[in-house]
Amino acid sequence: VVKEKNRMGECPVWEERENALVYVDINSQKVCRWSPVTNEVQSMSVDARVGSVALRQCGGYVIALGTRFAFLDWDTQAVTTILELEQDKPNNRFNDGKVDPKGRFFAGTMAEETAPGVRARRQGALYTLFPDHSVIKQLDQLDISNGLDWSLDHRTFFHIDSLSYAVHAFSYDVHTGKIACPKLLYHPEKEEQMPDGMCIDAEGKLWVACIDGGRVIRIDPETGKRIQTVRLPTPRITSCCFGGKDYSEMYVTSAYDGLDEATLAKEPHAGEIFKITGLGVKGIPQNCYAA
Repeated sequence: VVKEKNRMGECPVWEERENALVYVDINSQKVCRWSPVTNEVQSMSVDARVGSVALRQCGGYVIALGTRFAFLDWDTQAVTTILELEQDKPNNRFNDGKVDPKGRFFAGTMAEETAPGVRARRQGALYTLFPDHSVIKQLDQLDISNGLDWSLDHRTFFHIDSLSYAVHAFSYDVHTGKIACPKLLYHPEKEEQMPDGMCIDAEGKLWVACIDGGRVIRIDPETGKRIQTVRLPTPRITSCCFGGKDYSEMYVTSAYDGLDEATLAKEPHAGEIFKITGLGVKGIPQNCYAA
């Protein structure tokens, strides 16, 4: 549905009040908004790689870019820094993020590659930004903090550390926002490659984007089993979310960075955004940051 190609399209969020899909292109340092009505993409450049975007209750967005949290006012194009983190790790940046059921913004970090396929290990962490702008560190020694979401009963937090090739489930205290007691939930099959972004549907099942696996998979958190696979027409599938007027459409982001020229020539859809219909299941509205 979006032909404008992204170097590293990520973190799609359906914004009901704008009837639009909001997402980031990490490596182009842009936050984008696509209207299915006009088919137009608006974008705003920021001064660092932007790993994630989420809605704010009062309008506009909260973003995680470079190693800082910030607010983004779409109308004035102003970016206001809330907090800087990890200033001792100049090679780190924020990656995926999402707002929890109580309006707190969870986002994690990772080390950038220093050469193709080369990165320092266990440099990432997962943070929670509270509505009062205070921050706690939830997890440490992560490789690539990635996809995240919460169970429908708000008792479980799901998180992907991509290089561990695993989806983990944590107990989650909705009152304090704290997570604990990690358990391995799913380990991808070889052809599914690396797990990336993730979202939950209205039946409490997880959808995981498989980067370099060219697919999204549906996992039952009760059994830890894959129950559905949807293949997409390009390999670097990065993330997914439900949207549309009744949340029955799935939007899927992709990337073209990481593909060599020969592969790119054979992958005309790399970096585009896709819509999947007919899944027979709906999603749930995104939470908004409560400040």
